[in-house]
Amino acid sequence: MRATRRSLIQAALAAPLRPRFAKAAEFSLRVAHTAPLRFPLHIRLVEAAEQIVKESNGQVELQIFPDSQLGGDNDLLSQARSGAVDFCQPTGQILASILPVTAISALGFAWPGYDKLWPAMDGELGAYVREQITAKAGLVPMERMWDLGFRHITTSTKPIRTADDLVGLKIRTPVAPSLVTLFRTLKAAPLAMQFTELYSALQTHIADAEENPLTLIQATKLYEVQKYCSLTGHVWDGHWWVCNAATWNGLPDPVKQVVAKGFNDAALRERADIAAGDASVRGDLEAKGLIFNTADTTSFREGLRTGGFYKEWRDKLGSEPFAILEKFAGKLG
Repeated sequence: MRATRRSLIQAALAAPLRPRFAKAAEFSLRVAHTAPLRFPLHIRLVEAAEQIVKESNGQVELQIFPDSQLGGDNDLLSQARSGAVDFCQPTGQILASILPVTAISALGFAWPGYDKLWPAMDGELGAYVREQITAKAGLVPMERMWDLGFRHITTSTKPIRTADDLVGLKIRTPVAPSLVTLFRTLKAAPLAMQFTELYSALQTHIADAEENPLTLIQATKLYEVQKYCSLTGHVWDGHWWVCNAATWNGLPDPVKQVVAKGFNDAALRERADIAAGDASVRGDLEAKGLIFNTADTTSFREGLRTGGFYKEWRDKLGSEPFAILEKFAGKLG
């Protein structure tokens, strides 16, 4: 399926992808994601597409299908593996549904901040995970992860101050084993569902709570159906841009280099966007009526430790990658 030029750049966010090249691209890659159009991931992806078409002299174009047009995160992962799309952007937790080790970057309270995180994911830990994805998932990941951010809990019923406030709470999570296990260990009632179902689930009180980065809470207007935001920073996660292995292996090496560079260059700009957004978005959300509090994360960590969360995931992920994680993040559990 070949998209029109208009579909390549949604909502007039940028100039056409092929400003100087009249002929059709030799390689047209279908790229699908679930982020809203105004989210940094989409905006920087459009820039990456422009860079790729320019640096390939019109040889490569990206057909971009944003905002869950082709399905939710788990749907797109299946489509990328089958070749129905060429690229998608699963988080480590979403990839963990088929390859558990990818959840290693998103374990509860693993990261005290970005100063430890990016050296790990741009270095030894990220390299280990990429090798596993390439070897076992039928996908080829780009080198640099894109930031999604640290996750916090919002609720419609009460603020979350300690782990005791989570007991029995109906909280939506992604279809991500490590997050489901985290909240189950803390005695909440996690409801795993795709992102496309989240707003309506909160609106109808199928779920009373959810957890996401502040920038995503803002972009998707979850403040309309939630009252409280409890700052927990319980998990960080980011996006792996992954390509169907057969598609990637069919590209000439110079094309691979241009495409990978486009994604990896854009990753650094997208990370800066998320950092800047985190610094300003709280004030905007408070102005829209969301009530903030800072949770006592000591009780969360203790609940995970005594509930066997870290031991369980060390066993699931393997001692080698867990040792690499702790080299950067410090001792867990």
